[in-house]
Amino acid sequence: MLGSNWIGSGFYLRNNNKSGAMRKRSFDLRRSSSRRRWSSFTGSLWAWILVAGFCFLMLIVLLSRQPGSDPSLPEKPAYTGLTEQNLTITDEMISPYSFTRQLIEQISLAKTLTTIAKESNNLQFASDLTAQIRKSQSHLSKLATSSARTDESEQTIRDMALLLFQAQQLHYDASTVILKLKGQIQALEEKSKIETEKSTKYGQIAAEMLPKGLFCLGVRLTTEWFKNPILNNKRLLNGGVQFEEKLRDNNLYHYCIFSDNILAVSVVVNSTTVNSNHPDKIVFHLVTDEVNFFPMKAWFSLNNYKGATVEVRQVADFHWLNTSYVPVLKQLQDSETQNFYFTATGERATPIKFRNPKYLSMLNHLRFYIPEIYPQLQKVVFLDDDVVVQKDLTELFNINLNGNVMGAVETCMETFHRFHKYLNYSHPLIRLHFDPDACGWAFGMNILDLKEWRLKNVTGIYHYWQERNVDHTLWKLGTLPPGLLAFYGLVQPLDARWHVLGLGYTNVDAKVIKEGAVLHYNGNLKPWLKIGMEKYKGFWDKYVDYSHPLLQQCIVR
Repeated sequence: MLGSNWIGSGFYLRNNNKSGAMRKRSFDLRRSSSRRRWSSFTGSLWAWILVAGFCFLMLIVLLSRQPGSDPSLPEKPAYTGLTEQNLTITDEMISPYSFTRQLIEQISLAKTLTTIAKESNNLQFASDLTAQIRKSQSHLSKLATSSARTDESEQTIRDMALLLFQAQQLHYDASTVILKLKGQIQALEEKSKIETEKSTKYGQIAAEMLPKGLFCLGVRLTTEWFKNPILNNKRLLNGGVQFEEKLRDNNLYHYCIFSDNILAVSVVVNSTTVNSNHPDKIVFHLVTDEVNFFPMKAWFSLNNYKGATVEVRQVADFHWLNTSYVPVLKQLQDSETQNFYFTATGERATPIKFRNPKYLSMLNHLRFYIPEIYPQLQKVVFLDDDVVVQKDLTELFNINLNGNVMGAVETCMETFHRFHKYLNYSHPLIRLHFDPDACGWAFGMNILDLKEWRLKNVTGIYHYWQERNVDHTLWKLGTLPPGLLAFYGLVQPLDARWHVLGLGYTNVDAKVIKEGAVLHYNGNLKPWLKIGMEKYKGFWDKYVDYSHPLLQQCIVR
């Protein structure tokens, strides 16, 4: 039936079209049956392939449209909380979908917007923000303990986001926030500056005040001196010929200390003798003020320091130290100098650190008169009262100073301690005579050749520069700046291990401390004060006999 249809069709075509092309078409239609079967099979195969491909594409589309999926975005993992995922709060925060981080960022922004709302007098909105901040903070604590559910976290974040959106509608935009933050930063900087000034002021006051325990010790020692006959006998003994000979004997090791702090001086004396190979050959020359003269004499009469000789004198004993000879004493009587120290206010006020009474005390300037105080001595070691000696200092007296007057440890490892830090190089006198990059050095532990001092007239040089600084234009206050000028070119550098500085204001390497011969608590944080640095107090306490009856009565540890 199928064949007859095809033949009929060919007959129809032959009779209605005489062209060669149609004749050729009729020839093609007369293909063999095997070729016709192959063509039919090939067409069916391609049809099935197209249907299968279409079905496969439909399957992909259906799968890609599953709920919660988006073919344009990476699949977001479901948040199951800290407990289910066994995450710490830190791990959760670094997650790209961290609830904790989102809440923290929202709270930070909300706090700023709350301030802006209050300043804009929008108190209701500020109240809403504050309430939501508390709610978010409460939820943060739940997240930290892994007790918060995912839906709670999402709701909390959504509620805060709505308020932040409202803030945007109220024109609390980024530019407004930035301006407000700038204002807050400026206000905080001003507040910080004020607090820093207060801290410096109160720290300076604390450093200058005499602790109650030390005041008590002075009172009890004064009482002891005048009522104890044994001390009077020692006083007579110390005035004997043998005692006086030791004070002038240049074969002994002489140390001088000028201070009004009895306990501090006792630590210097004790630590020096304990660590000395020849303590019986040591002579201490102590000078104090009139108030502490008798208490200090009583203390060193009551205590023995391994056979060392201790002489105690007062500034009033040196009658030649008067206004006609000492420029500093003359300047202190000048009204302009008094105003500079005490009454200047505002921008012209003297910085608080320069108002320390020690800068006005003659005890602090006695170091420039050592050859005249001890005219028969040739070499002495000068020690400040805020040092602790850890090693034998005898070798200091054998150091060759190469014709210089002083041996000192230099402090110019950093630019901070060079001459330009201490002196005013805008003044022509300073600029003309001194190198601004010259190395500074430290008072506190110095070996002094008094013969060279007298020969080079260092005290006269000191007077020269003090007289030219009557208007405080060469330097402000203190004894180091005039010392740098007076001893300029006359200092022999010592090994840094002889004198370790900084225990009263900064951190010092433990190895450096261990190797140091003398530890210096320069700065405000003295070891006898409550504000002292605790980690360094042990080096000082080691040489305080807290079992002493007088110390037990007065010093509370």
